[in-house]
Amino acid sequence: MSDEARPPKKSAEPSGVDLARVALRAAKEQARARGDAARQKKQARRGGGLRSGARADGRDPMALGSAINRLITERGWETPAAVGGVMGRWPQIVGEDLAKHCVPQRYDEDERVLVVACDSTAWATQLRLLAPALVARLNEDLGHGTVRLIKVLGPGGPARRYGPLRAPGSTGPGDTYG
Repeated sequence: MSDEARPPKKSAEPSGVDLARVALRAAKEQARARGDAARQKKQARRGGGLRSGARADGRDPMALGSAINRLITERGWETPAAVGGVMGRWPQIVGEDLAKHCVPQRYDEDERVLVVACDSTAWATQLRLLAPALVARLNEDLGHGTVRLIKVLGPGGPARRYGPLRAPGSTGPGDTYG
């Protein structure tokens, strides 16, 4: 095959929109740095130091709720904070009966999986049957695609006992039955 007939090789380098985003981010950072430097020069000419003025600036006090919302936005914690709110409202979302027996344990943001532990296999089965509707309801509250899957954990088995009749490395009947 000639070089012209071969399809172009895909490169790992960013292109198009990705390059534009990188360039825009760099330009914003440079502009911010220039603005900060100009502000510092201006303050130095006026005698420097922290002064209070008639106009609002970053040093003004703010309400606690506003400060927390600003921190959540700056750190990119919107999704974990929203899921944490859902865990706090769990009884209203799933109903009182189900909430008494099934408790959300954790949320994996990378996999978008909510792990829920149930106190009996019957309630675990019930939650598995309700999981698709529950995922839809959670995504309605949190935004599309926030929760992809609900992983249901049943009750834990009895504690593994060690003794003279145990084979080294054995985990008990789980070795055979899974």
